[in-house]
Amino acid sequence: MLIKNARINTIDNEYEIKDVYIKNGKISIINSKINTLNIIKETFASSNKDIKKLQILDLKGKKYLIPGIIDPHVHMRDPGLTHKEDIYTGSRACAKGGITTFIDMPNTIPTTTNLNALQNKKILASKKSLVNYGFHFGGTNSDNSDIIPNQEIASTKVFMNISTGKMLIEKDEILKNIFLKSKIVSVHAEGDMVEKSITYNEKYGKKLYLCHISERKELDIIRRGRKNTVKKIYTEVTPHHLFLTKNNVKDKNKMLLRMKPELKTDDDVKALWEAINDGTIDSIGTDHAPHLLSEKLKNVTFGIPGVESSLLLMLDAVSKKKLTLSKMIELMSKNQSKIFGIKDRGEIKEGFYGDFVVVDLKEKFILDNKTTISKCKWTPFNGYTGYGKIDTTIVNGKIVYNKNQIIENTGSEIKYE
Repeated sequence: MLIKNARINTIDNEYEIKDVYIKNGKISIINSKINTLNIIKETFASSNKDIKKLQILDLKGKKYLIPGIIDPHVHMRDPGLTHKEDIYTGSRACAKGGITTFIDMPNTIPTTTNLNALQNKKILASKKSLVNYGFHFGGTNSDNSDIIPNQEIASTKVFMNISTGKMLIEKDEILKNIFLKSKIVSVHAEGDMVEKSITYNEKYGKKLYLCHISERKELDIIRRGRKNTVKKIYTEVTPHHLFLTKNNVKDKNKMLLRMKPELKTDDDVKALWEAINDGTIDSIGTDHAPHLLSEKLKNVTFGIPGVESSLLLMLDAVSKKKLTLSKMIELMSKNQSKIFGIKDRGEIKEGFYGDFVVVDLKEKFILDNKTTISKCKWTPFNGYTGYGKIDTTIVNGKIVYNKNQIIENTGSEIKYE
């Protein structure tokens, strides 16, 4: 594939017009002007007669080419809860939302807390996923720290507060063992548990990834923790905690807008945006946790879908100057790769995989239940209008989404440093 005349954002938030040539799934050349005929000769050992074999995408200097989004926090519900979502439908939703890599959480049925369950998930994803994929391994309250497979996973996930599923760990000795034996621990920690997780990381851990931080007091704890430790502490926020507050939880949304952690106050949302721009927050993860509308409206059910809307919401935030495009790329692509040690993804660099999203920052979008392709068929942002439309999603040099059409594909399992 040859992508011509793409706007590529620079670190100082300017842009350069570049051509990008992808060969065997990886970026081979980035240059101001790549000669198409030379590429055809190199690729096909021929010239004009083979020009139709080379896929050319010309952005005409108007649209941005950004790194494919890496979502480090999804619940694809596969296996065990596939009436809500499965890896196939969830990966299609990712493709539409510009997510070229997702990392799945362990609280499925069965939980991903042993090597057998991990291997079975890998097999499922290899057959079903249109985009790239990876997995978190789950810690258990019976202490499975001796079997944590650090080379094959993004992190060990620990639940320090009650959430969906039965994976809460409360025993100090087990927490100690998991922190000691993990390359990085991702935690569901709210309130005081944020400080406890930072303490465990300082005493026993190597890296800590704090999932879905949602309030000002937690951010204050993180800032203090970073001052008092040399151990790495990374902070994630979800789009729903950035764009919604508990004031939205009314009428029909009293049932729909329920998740763990719950939505917070306007002041907490303000604090989260401040933390994005001062560097306290490192990562945006969706916590995509779909349930059917019928389930949400019948009983209080925690979790909402997010992979189709996350990039659009953040592009609209860029259009409103709440953050720069460069900062958004760090939060949604570049940092995830560095935090979890993902090989050759998250940046537009020669030698990296051809994972991209083509976006038009001036074009309007509307989020709508009717156009949602996740199996749950609804979005918490129904009716939201903004600017920054997703035009095309490319995974390993192959188009998987283009102008509202999904193109079938097979993604790859990500590898780690």
